[in-house]
Amino acid sequence: MKHKLSEKWIKASITGTIWAASEIVLGSFLHNLRVPFSGNILTAIGIIILISVSYIWRERGIFWRAGLICALMKTLSPSAIIFGPMIAIFAESLLLELSVRLFGRSMAGFLIGAMLAMSWNLFQKIANYIIYYGSNIIEVYNNLLKFAQRQLSIQTDIVWLPIIFLLVIFALFGLLAGVIGIIVGRKMVKQPYAEFEGSQDKPVMELKKNSGDDFKYSIIWLFLDITLMICSFLLIYYTPWYVWSAAITGIVVLWALRYKRALRQLLRPKFWIFFVFITLITAFAFTVAKGGEISWQQGLLTGIQMNFRAAVIIVGFAVLGTELYNPVIRDFFQKTAFKNLPLALELSVESLPLFISSIPDLKSLVRKPVSIFYRVISQADRRLSEIRDKNNRGRKIFIISGAMGEGKTTFTRNLAKFLKEHNIQAEGLLSERIMDGSKTTGYDILDIMSGNKKVFLRENEKCGDNTIGKFYICNEGLETGRKILNSFILKKTGIVIIDEVGQLEIRGGGWYDCLNELLDKSQNHILITVRDKYVDEVKQKWNIPDAVILNVAITSLQEAGSIILQAIRN
Repeated sequence: MKHKLSEKWIKASITGTIWAASEIVLGSFLHNLRVPFSGNILTAIGIIILISVSYIWRERGIFWRAGLICALMKTLSPSAIIFGPMIAIFAESLLLELSVRLFGRSMAGFLIGAMLAMSWNLFQKIANYIIYYGSNIIEVYNNLLKFAQRQLSIQTDIVWLPIIFLLVIFALFGLLAGVIGIIVGRKMVKQPYAEFEGSQDKPVMELKKNSGDDFKYSIIWLFLDITLMICSFLLIYYTPWYVWSAAITGIVVLWALRYKRALRQLLRPKFWIFFVFITLITAFAFTVAKGGEISWQQGLLTGIQMNFRAAVIIVGFAVLGTELYNPVIRDFFQKTAFKNLPLALELSVESLPLFISSIPDLKSLVRKPVSIFYRVISQADRRLSEIRDKNNRGRKIFIISGAMGEGKTTFTRNLAKFLKEHNIQAEGLLSERIMDGSKTTGYDILDIMSGNKKVFLRENEKCGDNTIGKFYICNEGLETGRKILNSFILKKTGIVIIDEVGQLEIRGGGWYDCLNELLDKSQNHILITVRDKYVDEVKQKWNIPDAVILNVAITSLQEAGSIILQAIRN
């Protein structure tokens, strides 16, 4: 990849790819078997994936990014209809993201988000009917319910009852998916890794883009297609039936000649079954159900008009989807602020076969949902480690460990001098203890290169609003330290030193963001000092299992220096 992808986008890519793999494999299976509510089942799977992954990766913004990746990966699905599912996937991820931002990464935030995400399917289905068939479909619905109300002698208004009933069902299904996601996520925290050997036995090679490689893309045709769609709507509403019917028939035939997707839409039996059904039910709703105010001919014409509108939208979006594969359009986005997106998609396509191979059959998923999802989600951390290893090949991480007060800072200061004498530039921060007799009253940060100091932690001096243990965190020292460490993200040096990474960073404070950025974007070697009791937690937190551990109690300065020099030079 030409540009280095941020770790947040890498994690979103992995999450979105797992979601997309389930959509492609299970979605095709459910679609072929005509399983009812298959869209809701796939939404539930997506909700479980997002919530469970959030227990191991806690960065904000992963949900909507993963949804965007999954939505775009949906174009690899054999299905010809992609815009509806793409919108649904992205909207669901946004709703879950919004809920978690409002209510926090809590059970309430996850469950409310899950119910909102699942309920979106109902609202989108209603919106689709209105978009396809226009406002007439609302009148058809009202007339049919009023007709049923008269026939059953129901006194109360029942117009909203079916929608409310369905909304409750959808919300409860979302709640169930949210609960499973939380259970899987908690299991991931307690037992982070699961051994799994995937086998590439799924038809991965059959997952090709819907448009052929020999198709001749055209920006002119893209704008022409948009223009034809707009003109079709204007003709429907402002010209007689014989004008718009002939014009739209001609437009659809033109699309069918150029685009295979359009032709596939027209050849689907479901398209013509709905054409006849909507026409007849509309005629009934506007005549018998409404009390015979208009003739059957007018009712049939209204139904046909609604179907022509739906045909323009269904076929029109299919042809637009084909033209949007144009490499010129993709190249344009790579030069904009969205350049992370095509890079993330490139990574997703690379990861897709692995995750497709880990997707189980539907029978296993129904029988053991928690254990199956745990097995699949556990591949996310493994894939992240693989990508980090690939991106950071040649970059070494060293941990100077020791007990509190055992001399880690002095050891590290002398180690920096040793490395400099051997032509390895060591820069970064040291944390110097401030003593009042035998009592520690605070810490200062020291810029190794310049020798400048800043107050960082103080016991009896309120220099900031946040605390760690008995010490106040001084804002000026914190900001200065962050500025120094962030300067090494793009700056090339031999080794970056961060003294005293511990409880504060594990909680997300102190140098947490700086260390994340350095591990993500910098090619510099990194050396951190960590108390013995936090070493395993730090290795797991930043996923650095291969870090070289140098304990000051058993390793001499010469030994440590030689180990680092050999590792770097190798």
